Amino acid sequence: MDLDWSDADKAFADEVRAFLDAELSDDLREAGRWMTSVYGDHEASMEWQRRLHRQGWAAPSWPREHGGADFSITQRYIFARECALAGAPPLSPMGIAMCGPALIGHGSAEQRTHFLARILSGEHFWCQGYSEPQAGSDLAPLKMRAERDGDHLVCNGTKIWTTHANVANWIFCLVRTGQFDRPQLGITFLLIPMDSPGITVRPIIMSSGEHIQNQIFFDNVRVPIANVVGQIDQGWTVAKYLLEFERGGSAYAPGLQVRLKRIRELASQGPRPIVHEGSFAARLAAAQIRIDVLETYEFQAMSAAAQGGRPGLSGSVMKILGTELSQHLTELALEAAGPYGQGFQPAAGAAGGPNVIPHAPGWRGPREAAIAPLKYFNDRAGSIYAGSNEIQRNIIAKAQLGL
Repeated sequence: MDLDWSDADKAFADEVRAFLDAELSDDLREAGRWMTSVYGDHEASMEWQRRLHRQGWAAPSWPREHGGADFSITQRYIFARECALAGAPPLSPMGIAMCGPALIGHGSAEQRTHFLARILSGEHFWCQGYSEPQAGSDLAPLKMRAERDGDHLVCNGTKIWTTHANVANWIFCLVRTGQFDRPQLGITFLLIPMDSPGITVRPIIMSSGEHIQNQIFFDNVRVPIANVVGQIDQGWTVAKYLLEFERGGSAYAPGLQVRLKRIRELASQGPRPIVHEGSFAARLAAAQIRIDVLETYEFQAMSAAAQGGRPGLSGSVMKILGTELSQHLTELALEAAGPYGQGFQPAAGAAGGPNVIPHAPGWRGPREAAIAPLKYFNDRAGSIYAGSNEIQRNIIAKAQLGL
């Protein structure tokens, strides 16, 4: 595996940097630079998607026949790295990075024609209906029912922790359509418009005051059979395919490298210049080594994918390493923030949703220090979402080690 960029790769990086310099407004950079959630500000994210769509770069991994950029694996990595360095806000992954690949891999020709272009343009903004009160990282016990009535499925039940359900106009859902010996059977992958009669969305407000998550209730919601992706009762196959992309469809290392660089700057210029203190300096170095190891692993996964592979088990490995490293960086940032990391200063951050807690404008201390606790608490969910890291370790143990 050659780790040097080719002349063509370097030229592509120059092209990306020129585009980012031209299209990333100050407001968009602010939204990306100071975000404290996994998700960027909704309006900023949608504006950035519109600009990327005009360039043809909204979906780097999609084939050109479906409107994607069809970047090579190396180009995707370069693009992610340059976006992280420039402070670009992230796009919501629900449509482009999750539902889109599921439709490309398992959808009908009619579904691909209808939905993919609308996902790219942002006309359809998606949320994910997987988790339920009694089914989260282990989705097989899900209970939301969908019973056939002629050309429709009638849905009853609830989904919870549904990010951006309050602004989405479509949801892709796993629903229970049958009972079999194995709970993974009898599950169907279904596309549901959020304006369907019988859908109620109730907000779940975080302790920080942010409104990002929601609970959705379905009361006799009628959905056409044509909105089933794949086959009825066989949705687990589609869900597993999608989860590979959710867990390992993009690289963690570029963003982690940028964050570690900013922590070094905070630790050298902030309220506690501890960047050279023995124990802290050692932990910075150890974090750098871990990120470099992850980056090398991601290069290997890229090389395999370039030969036509899928994320597979590497998705689980990247999810574990990436999210746990991310959490570790929030701990280092909190220590570097010193006393300014002890207060609740939401005004310093670019939240992923509206904040219902009134707060005074402005913040005290370096802005990087003020957002450190906000990022720390938000990132506790990193090892839980997309299937908890304990689940990922079980997957690896079973599939790779035969345990």
